[in-house]
Amino acid sequence: MMSGPTGGEADSIERAFGALKAVESYCQSALAICREDLAYQGQRPRHGLAWTFVLAEGLVALTRWASGLRAFGALQSIDIAIVEAAFQEYLGQLIGGIPVSQLEMIRPDDVGGSADLLRSDPSVAWFLSAAHGARGRLADALLEGARPSEGTGDETIDAVRDVLRRFSSDQIIPHAQTWHLENALLPDAVLESMSALGVFGLPLSADYGGTGLGKLAMCVASEELSRGWLAVGSVGTRSEIAGELIAQSGTEAQREQWLPGIASGAVLPTAVFTEAGAGSDLSAVSTRAVKLPDGRWRIDGTKLWITHAARADLMVILARTDTSDECGRELSIFLAPKPRSVSGPRFSIPGLTGSEIEVLGYRGMKEYELSFDGFEVPADGLLGGVTGQGFRQLLGTFESARIQTAARAVGVASRALDLSVDQSNQREQFGRNIGKFERVADKLAMMATEIVVARELSYLAARRKDEGRRCDLEAGMAKLLASRAAWSCADGAVQIHGGSGFALEAEPSRLLCDARVLSIFEGASEIQAEIVSRRILERSLRQ
Repeated sequence: MMSGPTGGEADSIERAFGALKAVESYCQSALAICREDLAYQGQRPRHGLAWTFVLAEGLVALTRWASGLRAFGALQSIDIAIVEAAFQEYLGQLIGGIPVSQLEMIRPDDVGGSADLLRSDPSVAWFLSAAHGARGRLADALLEGARPSEGTGDETIDAVRDVLRRFSSDQIIPHAQTWHLENALLPDAVLESMSALGVFGLPLSADYGGTGLGKLAMCVASEELSRGWLAVGSVGTRSEIAGELIAQSGTEAQREQWLPGIASGAVLPTAVFTEAGAGSDLSAVSTRAVKLPDGRWRIDGTKLWITHAARADLMVILARTDTSDECGRELSIFLAPKPRSVSGPRFSIPGLTGSEIEVLGYRGMKEYELSFDGFEVPADGLLGGVTGQGFRQLLGTFESARIQTAARAVGVASRALDLSVDQSNQREQFGRNIGKFERVADKLAMMATEIVVARELSYLAARRKDEGRRCDLEAGMAKLLASRAAWSCADGAVQIHGGSGFALEAEPSRLLCDARVLSIFEGASEIQAEIVSRRILERSLRQ
């Protein structure tokens, strides 16, 4: 097992700081060209610019992580190997090409960057050449049982991790594959245990029954629960987003009515936003809400991809309150109570019907199509008591949703790594464990590396959110990188397991199915890249 770092290994952090200066120069040169040359303002260059900054920000977050560990005397040799492997790989991608998907590669020429700015830097050159042994050292350490450091610097949040990791290991992992194959709803006993552990109230104020630990705590919770099963990690996110909407934009009466139940887990909410023609484009929402003479609201329209709708007690519905508006300014949000159903897509309430959408992965809560035909919402169900604020109200939750998606992706990727390490130690081919083969070892090393970078980027965004600062840029970056990492790690796990990983009853096959949705929901990767590039350009214009 790897011991603490030697002086020479610790010097890698200083080289990392040196390399970051070259990366910053490279990013700024690409940004300047994108701003000034119309030829570089198409979608591919803009998204390439976004990914360039994502890798750069990931390396910054990683270096801060390692520096913090060193300051507290907690830096391990495996952590140094992570730093070296990450810089070698990401610098190589910046110079040679960034795989933004399995079908798309962004080259320096695509963003107008000069790779010579990187190649000529001594620290960059060191990582590209001298750091080649990092992957081997990292893989050996993983196979011997070592793991990268995980502490957040907050004892309470680290305790949350420990508790929920045990919960996932004891109550989720042994059963998740069966639940997935049965396409079953999460058992009530799991939800009751999560309620008892305080999961649903982690980010909510103590004034309404929460614990007030904030977004970083919820990030860690989502990560550990998703390590058990993505569905479990996602249940809490439903409550977090609804709770944040009501806490920020609801009336005091709405807060008192809904937040204590959400915090305790007694109220399970579902977000009813998406439509066939209105996924990321909210201006295309066509579901209508009309105020009735007695003050109630009548809702008509169809919604798609509504997660956990049958068992939910509260629907948070996005609808158009002025059908003449075409710019999304007259979107409003409604809080609609609903009887809970646990035995299929039955919606025993007038004006509402639903049908289940069969899905490849991300099971356990189920997806539904909902049809509203004269569905009535109580007069006090308009969020905040004002119309036309729906888009603005939602904007405040996008950051949290994307941070938590990144955290869930890290959890899925972490489970893929655990399974891959076990398989690499146990399976023998040609007289030795497969983990001794270089191609397998490389996969393990890069899994661990991308997990740590994505994790630290998601924590960076969560900390900014907890500080009350705008973090849509950091949240989008974290989601981009983490969803790519989850897919790569899950795919790697299937490959390492071979035919057994491809079998339906095998856990790696479920991880692959679950990982696929992470680059789609809460804003597809293409949308995230657009948001990141716009924010980068906006920020540069203000400087």
